[in-house]
Amino acid sequence: MRINDTIIAPILTEKATNMVKNQVYMFEVHLKATKYQVKKVLEKLYSVEIGNIRTMIRKGKIRKVGRKMISKKITDKKIAFVQVVKGKIDIFPQA
Repeated sequence: MRINDTIIAPILTEKATNMVKNQVYMFEVHLKATKYQVKKVLEKLYSVEIGNIRTMIRKGKIRKVGRKMISKKITDKKIAFVQVVKGKIDIFPQA
């Protein structure tokens, strides 16, 4: 899996910016990406040392869309909580 496929985007929410104090960062990753792949890509991309990675899958919701209110399922998302031991990732604002 390539770097562009593994890491989709950083998650910049209020919860994510509060977790930056403890050196924990949130990223949206590919559904089939493993913890080892995420660790390898982030260490190469940001030149930091990563200690602990926790992942969770957020299930997609069912929404009603269109004039006829047809049910449509939003896709699932996998979120990785990455704890950095050495270094810093600068894309997150400091709270």
